Amino acid sequence: MHLFTLLFISALAIGLVLQLWLMQRQQRHVATHRVQVPPAFADKVTLQEHQKAADYTRAKLDIGHIDLFIGTGLLLLWTLGGGIDFLHRQWQLWPADPIWSGIALIFSVSLISALLELPLGIWNTFVLETRFGFNRTTARRFITDLLLQLLLALLLGIPLLWVILWLMDRAGDTWWLAAWAVWMSFMLLMLWIYPTLIAPIFNKFTPLEEGPLKQRIQSLLERCGFTSKGIFIMDGSKRSGHGNAYFTGFGNNKRIVFYDTLAESLEGNEMEAVLAHELGHFKRRHVLKHLLLSTAMSLVGFALLGWLAGQSWFYQSLGVNGQSNALALLLFMLALPVFSQFLQPVMATMSQRHEFEADDFAVEQAGAAPMIQALVKLYRENASTLTPDPLYSAFHDSHPPAPVRVAHLSAKIQPVPTEKEATE
Repeated sequence: MHLFTLLFISALAIGLVLQLWLMQRQQRHVATHRVQVPPAFADKVTLQEHQKAADYTRAKLDIGHIDLFIGTGLLLLWTLGGGIDFLHRQWQLWPADPIWSGIALIFSVSLISALLELPLGIWNTFVLETRFGFNRTTARRFITDLLLQLLLALLLGIPLLWVILWLMDRAGDTWWLAAWAVWMSFMLLMLWIYPTLIAPIFNKFTPLEEGPLKQRIQSLLERCGFTSKGIFIMDGSKRSGHGNAYFTGFGNNKRIVFYDTLAESLEGNEMEAVLAHELGHFKRRHVLKHLLLSTAMSLVGFALLGWLAGQSWFYQSLGVNGQSNALALLLFMLALPVFSQFLQPVMATMSQRHEFEADDFAVEQAGAAPMIQALVKLYRENASTLTPDPLYSAFHDSHPPAPVRVAHLSAKIQPVPTEKEATE
């Protein structure tokens, strides 16, 4: 057995055991604390709501177990099981340019994987989400979304893959540097066009109506020196009962988007606090930091791919007897997450620190109390558990645990002075 094969299997096995252990901890921790609402939320969340969140979390973990085993099994079948090697030989019989046969290979693996994982996605949407009252989509809309996603993948993915495979074949030893530049240009372009060209394919975006709420939000934007292309309400309720808010776009093409479900449940000062939190990510340069980190990591990734593509053992150790640019790219995309998964706690720690900083900015602009009220509504309406396992959260969650986050905000509420203190 080749050394890299051993490393691949070991990393895959360790990752599988680690994930199962973390899931078990989360299951046990949530179940243990299901019987009582955490004290910080006792006057804000009912026991019934708390138990719904606990049951929803555990149900998603059950699905997560199945998804984990399916993903691991598919990865082994594609690589050491010879699946990619078989498909590669079949596409080699097609009398076409190697670039086009390579694109066909990559898309066929992706499509087959998606089809094999589709039943679990259907169960998640139409059984689990429906059971907890979140699913609002229809079978027709679900199928339409899948077809639109496939069409977009073809329209956007084929040109990108063609350029990268062409560079791998024609750009010499430093092809990976040119391919990295193409990749980053593509990502920035997607950030730019997503709000106006891609997102409206799936959802309707209605400009926020004139009134006190819009004036409040515009005042906040002016205080923060933030410009955008508008404030929009998205019809997220046609697919799900979950609520959210986000910024989208890049440069001067940024949009502020609230789910209609969220807009209906939050008061004006609470929406202002949520928006102030999102603005905090921009003002504290979190978006720029994430972009720079992604740029650096993708550069390292392309450099590593540039080296591995010329190593025959890389292909053989992953169950492939041939050697081609498309095979190198495909195997790299499949193998990389097996090793990069161990960086998750580092990324989660950085993300959670940024969330605290954004919360601090929201407190400065809108106050701590409205932010706490908004968060509690978000936790309650999305059935987010208030009692996650600390280790599971440290590994998986981009946001701090609910009790920790609310405690952080509560500590910033200025106490009301007593009558004696006020007169002194």
